[in-house]
Amino acid sequence: MGRSSTAHERLLDAACQLMRRRGYASVGVAEICALADVRKGSFYHFFESKQALTLAVIDSHWAGQRMEWVATLSQPGSPLDRLEQLFRATRTTQEALRETAGAVSGCLLANLALELSGQEAAVQARLREVFEDEIGLILSVLEEAAAAGDIPAASAGRGTARAMVAQMEGMILFAKLNDDPALLDELWAQTARLLGARDAEALEGAAGRA
Repeated sequence: MGRSSTAHERLLDAACQLMRRRGYASVGVAEICALADVRKGSFYHFFESKQALTLAVIDSHWAGQRMEWVATLSQPGSPLDRLEQLFRATRTTQEALRETAGAVSGCLLANLALELSGQEAAVQARLREVFEDEIGLILSVLEEAAAAGDIPAASAGRGTARAMVAQMEGMILFAKLNDDPALLDELWAQTARLLGARDAEALEGAAGRA
């Protein structure tokens, strides 16, 4: 096992790349090890199973993504401006993935949740925790927006935050299906209407002219 000091991280990176592109079932341990330049026999020194590796991939992926979410949602600016930046960043992310992978690969977490529905209970449980964390981060900003009078108080609930995550993930799915990140251009305008934001109609018009 060469370069053992980084083998764990290389296995995570390789698994993330392969699972994002092709899913869970079609990716084997041998292929992950080959891409990571780690001997297959050494894999189990780091992970007891493919499922254990997948759980670690989810944790690593969300840890990095969560830092970006927190940085965006805690920066200066109005609550809605911060949410807008978060949602608009999905277009940039999927465009970058298309350039590097050759196709829009979608959201790793949502891809796994869809593929493994009804199986791999431990993975499903971890994904539920991650999505609940996403919902909680958005909910806290919705509460700020309601306090500022930018959205109705009724829009500052957990159900609305969950609907926003669903809106984001659904549009990413359509972008993947059509291999077209431009489908995400209207995401924020649609979400603003869902929130009943004061400037929702103006946002919708601007998106239509884009």
